[in-house]
Amino acid sequence: MKKTVKVGGGLQEAAGRVIGVLERVERGEMVEPESTVTFESWSALASVMSDRRLELLQRLRRQPAKNIRQLAADIGRDYKHVYNDVHALEDAGLIDRDDAGRLCVLWDEIQTTVKLDRPAA
Repeated sequence: MKKTVKVGGGLQEAAGRVIGVLERVERGEMVEPESTVTFESWSALASVMSDRRLELLQRLRRQPAKNIRQLAADIGRDYKHVYNDVHALEDAGLIDRDDAGRLCVLWDEIQTTVKLDRPAA
């Protein structure tokens, strides 16, 4: 599965993506599962992502963790910092929990799109 991270855009753009998928399904086209997380600005994304947090996402993609304490011990980081990082990533929709309740990343790619040209208001 793919997770798309978008910067900018709003509810109307998100609704357009949903309608596009529904139209393809109605035509009988195969639609690959996709999840989209939208940040309203570059600074909103930058406030969530860091090199350490990207490392957590990569680690949880390879190997889910039973809990934050186990994750912190496995990667040799302070529990409090890992706790804060995991909660920030969960709140942003970038970390999930699997059926067993383990922390995980269920997709193999994050695509980030930043539009440089904004439509005139």
